Amino acid sequence: MNTEHSHASSSPLDLLAVHIQDHYWSTYVNLIRETVIPYQWEAMNDRVESAEPSYVMRNFRIAAGLEEGNFGGFVFQDTDLYKWLEAVGYSLAVIPDADLELIADEAINLIASAQLEDGYLNTYFAIAEPGKRWTNLMDCHEMYTAGHLIEAAVAYYQGTGKATLLSVAKRLADHIDARFGDAPGQLRGYDGHQEIELALVKLYEVTREEKYLKLASFLIEERGQQPNYLVEEWEKRGRISYWSPGVVQNNHQDLRYLQAHKPVREQEAATGHAVRAVYMYTAMADLALHLGDESLLAACKRLWSNVVHKQMYITGSIGSTHHGEAFTFDYDLPNDTNYSETCASIGLIFFARRMLQLEPSGEYGDVMERALYNTVTAALANDGKSFFYVNPLEVFPAAGRGNPGKHHIKSVRQKWFACACCPPNISRLLSSLGQYVFTSGPDVLFTHLYIGTDTTNLTLAGRNVGLKLESGLPWNGHVRLRVATAAGNGVFTIAMRIPSWSDQTAFSLNGSPVEPEIRQGYAYFTRDWQEGDVISLDFDMEPKRIYAHPNVRANAGRVALQRGPLVYCFEEMDNGAALPNLILPADADIRLVHNGNSVALHAEGYRQEDSDPANASLYRTSSLKLEKQSIYAVPYTQWGNRKPGEMLVWIRE
Repeated sequence: MNTEHSHASSSPLDLLAVHIQDHYWSTYVNLIRETVIPYQWEAMNDRVESAEPSYVMRNFRIAAGLEEGNFGGFVFQDTDLYKWLEAVGYSLAVIPDADLELIADEAINLIASAQLEDGYLNTYFAIAEPGKRWTNLMDCHEMYTAGHLIEAAVAYYQGTGKATLLSVAKRLADHIDARFGDAPGQLRGYDGHQEIELALVKLYEVTREEKYLKLASFLIEERGQQPNYLVEEWEKRGRISYWSPGVVQNNHQDLRYLQAHKPVREQEAATGHAVRAVYMYTAMADLALHLGDESLLAACKRLWSNVVHKQMYITGSIGSTHHGEAFTFDYDLPNDTNYSETCASIGLIFFARRMLQLEPSGEYGDVMERALYNTVTAALANDGKSFFYVNPLEVFPAAGRGNPGKHHIKSVRQKWFACACCPPNISRLLSSLGQYVFTSGPDVLFTHLYIGTDTTNLTLAGRNVGLKLESGLPWNGHVRLRVATAAGNGVFTIAMRIPSWSDQTAFSLNGSPVEPEIRQGYAYFTRDWQEGDVISLDFDMEPKRIYAHPNVRANAGRVALQRGPLVYCFEEMDNGAALPNLILPADADIRLVHNGNSVALHAEGYRQEDSDPANASLYRTSSLKLEKQSIYAVPYTQWGNRKPGEMLVWIRE
């Protein structure tokens, strides 16, 4: 296998080199380290009062023979611990913490003690069904679970230098490599839930062992081939699903749900479970990068375009239905029944970062920014101790309680979940946030996100370079990138993304206006940089009215508000109940309201009121009357942190 790619690609910076010091994002990063990681440890040990039990640590103790009992939780319960350890690895890379490291080391020793001699590791099959491993790849998430272990192992090794978990992960990966493939006696299978594919690429990157890249490629390429492995496996099980034990089914699960309906290179539109899809697309982009595979890259671009231009919400969330947590069809974007799982937006960010490594196009950075500033952070409460799994764009609490089709829509964040994939996913993303700000090549640095950082030990054009990025986002549009250190001489390029929401962007170099070369949404500055050189950018932060494509039926006659990277929403406590009765006139001035460390938006609008309150008829011939009302919008990311109530993103115009 040729692992030398032909693309002029870039790579994320070492997390140890990027120190986030940002008035906005440091709050989140510190919240993860100081509150969320400890809270999640308590949750995994079932010590959070009135929260859903986790069972995960208990399962490992049982699997390790340290106590007796039955398996608890979902078949993939192990992944809660693995994602937590991944977040810890990133956190320790940035700020060492001896107490946290000791807790993590003890958890890692517990994991190691649960591993079997042949390298297999999965507490569900160790405890509940030891004779059935690798017999139900469609339903049981064995490789998905292994993938999260591998990601945790790589992060912990890179963050601490400790290789115990990495050794566990390699033994498990070697076990899978021996069992699956196209050689005689091997299984030509792949997991129903993608994850291991991108994890194996990470394992290859840290070990340089080519077999892991080959295995990732096999799992991607085999998916959807005929005869279909998952269908044949289902037939061998007697047409019984893990999720419906004892029930013989006439039809197998829709293969589109698993993105296994056709080979990945032939897939044209995003289908099925949204998280599985974007995890797979991320791995496809990884492989296109490492193998220089133009056909695979073309498939990535095609799927990216479908997701972003036809199936993505304004907040950067994906997954239009709670039935299967899935995509539906082009332009079907309901606001009050969508799923928009937090994990799906995180997966979209993963995909965007890989596409940026393949080619610096502003759209990838725009989407990464949109999902990060809106959906991902909205899912985390200000206190770090409750979370949204689902991220709707319209909430009517009574409907969530009374309509079975909206039971998944919550107006209050939850302390924990029986299926707790989202909280540790938030932790691992925000703990590794420094890896999303920049990517670099031999003589170019790309700035994708405007998050304040001190960056050291960069090598550009053979020079050791340090940079300081200062950003006023999301509240003001002033950005400065200063060359703090630059050893020697030599020309290199600094490329700065121009956000699509900034209609007018002003550039200056060392205080003088300049007009840089602009390509695919990036401004390129090339020179023999010296210590003290400063690039300044001023973005247009005027509030924008956003309109949906006319095929998005849910938003016909409606408008949304955005300022900078932030999408805004309307909450009941600011505007009263029955938010769909509000009207924002097309000519209304939208003014800023500074509220502490936040910026709200204000306009004069109307509310539709009953012109005949005494008439109890459900339908009547008299029209509704319009009453003037002041309307206030707050950043969507902040919704639900005050008094519970209604919420609305798209308002009538």
